[in-house]
Parts: sequence; structure tokens; C-alpha cells
Amino acid sequence: MRRRRPAGTCPGAAARKRLPNRHASEQIAFICGGFKFIATVSRFPDGRLGEIFLTNGKCGSDSDVSARDAAIVASIALQHGVSVEVLRRALMRDSQGRPSGPLGVVLDLLAGEAGP
Repeated sequence: MRRRRPAGTCPGAAARKRLPNRHASEQIAFICGGFKFIATVSRFPDGRLGEIFLTNGKCGSDSDVSARDAAIVASIALQHGVSVEVLRRALMRDSQGRPSGPLGVVLDLLAGEAGP
């Protein structure tokens, strides 16, 4: 008889480390693709990035939904131990090396590689 793994687990995957229920956050406003976005970021007690929320104020628009979804996936990846640098390198960039989407912009801002 095969044993069933608990839902949402994968052999060899890092366990998810969640942020404490109460934690400080910071907001960053920036423009990407002509849209104003607001990122809310939170860190683990050791200073590592642990959570990102993105919105562009046009609730329900394609750009807002895509930004929110990207931030959720990035947050889950960060909580499973994926580094910010791995995420940054995986995201789309233009021919000048600038990030193409809002998640890339905010990650670059947090890394100190782009101005607002």
C-alpha cells in the first residue's frame, strides 16, 4: 500500500517558513509600464524578504490581477527558501537589462539596483 503525502508537500522540497502573525511592513510606490504600483513588503526577523503584495489601484484590471498573482507566487517561493536573486534572474528583462514587469521592478528596487 502506498503512503499518501499530506496535500501541498513534495519530497525534497524545503518546508515553508511563514512570517510571524504580527510583523512590520514597508510600502514602495513605483511606476512600471505607465501604471503606478504599490508594493507592500515584509521581512523575516533576520531581515530576509518574506512577503510581497502588489497592486496598481485599478482593481480587477488585467495588470492588477497579474501583479497580485506574481507577488503571491514570489511570496510562496521566498517562504520556501528561494532567494531574491534567483527570482530576479528568472524574471523577464528588456534589451537594456531593465525589468519588464512590476515584480522585477520592486525586486530591483529592494536590491538597490534601480531608482524609483
